[in-house]
Amino acid sequence: MSEPAHDDTTAPAATGDAQSAGVLFVNDTGELPLDTRRVLVQLLSGPSLEGRRHPRLWPVLLRDEQVIRRRLAELFLELVLDRDLQVAFTSQVAADELDIPILLRRAQLTFIDSVLLLFLRQRLTQADSHGERAVVARDEMTENLMPYERAASTDRAGFSKRVNASIEKLKKHNILQKLRASDDRFEISPTLKLLFSAEEIIALTALYDRMAAGELPTLARQPLDGNEDEDEDKDEGS
Repeated sequence: MSEPAHDDTTAPAATGDAQSAGVLFVNDTGELPLDTRRVLVQLLSGPSLEGRRHPRLWPVLLRDEQVIRRRLAELFLELVLDRDLQVAFTSQVAADELDIPILLRRAQLTFIDSVLLLFLRQRLTQADSHGERAVVARDEMTENLMPYERAASTDRAGFSKRVNASIEKLKKHNILQKLRASDDRFEISPTLKLLFSAEEIIALTALYDRMAAGELPTLARQPLDGNEDEDEDKDEGS
């Protein structure tokens, strides 16, 4: 989930699969240069590669995009890349006709996770429209979720625990990035823009508005692509 331990070096000239990068370690049979391999590692370790957080890796990704796409395809993965947002991550290939081994694990989203994600997505859109950084406080997230308490739980203490668990889950997936010198304020990652389409936002907003008004339809848990294989919903009754 974090950037590789060593800083990437100055990018060499454009590369291709057929061009050898030289031997980097004993018994090295790889073909890609050091910085391109680091890009692959970051994409595979996840959850994303971002221009702001990885200023040296981002230009390497753009330079060697086709090479990286080919290498990921060999693992049944595809590259999701947005140049304007400067965000990239991997996604499992969808091919129902093939028996594809699953490399990426998917964390299931609880009801509270879903509502929180929608709130953050809307906050991200609002910040963009004003040309501001999308920053949110823990108290704001908790307050926004309070109208849905009855839909999620009748236990106030249990509900607070679920809210905190959702915040921690989104921190783990790097959707919430803690601001320096603050334990309770976070910046919302632009990756979230790629996870919810405009149509999904409208549909989810209408659903959650009905639930906040007292209607309690059943909400199935939704998957969140990631590199985690642990059951993150155990304390939420899953």
